[in-house]
Amino acid sequence: MADPQIRIVLAKLGLDGHDRGLRVVTRMLRDAGFEVVYLGLRQTTEMVVSAAIQEDADAVGLSLHNASHMTLAPRMVQALRDADLDIPVIVGGIIPDDDIGPLRDAGVAAILGPGASAADVAQAVRDAVAGSATV
Repeated sequence: MADPQIRIVLAKLGLDGHDRGLRVVTRMLRDAGFEVVYLGLRQTTEMVVSAAIQEDADAVGLSLHNASHMTLAPRMVQALRDADLDIPVIVGGIIPDDDIGPLRDAGVAAILGPGASAADVAQAVRDAVAGSATV
């Protein structure tokens, strides 16, 4: 099912240099018909917000693999709110089960772990954009 109307900005925040997974997700979403803007490594929240505005993004996806998810994901949610952008943040990476609730409470729309299939990733983005995100 193609979703050409959904545009997502994907990025790695901070100094996390593990981008292979995000490159795979970029391809998964592109192949599923999404418009994907891949920002790459070493982005700041300000850079991601700027890209989301410029690209008229429907969602932001972050890949976090260096245990920074409890700091960077809520910071991204707040930065989007501060910019008056009402778009979901989807997080992928190594997220301990105990952190899922607090991330959801902080406004993260969906959380994907290792091994999520292409169908799971695409559906999580669709659900997040539709406002009925799943974990």
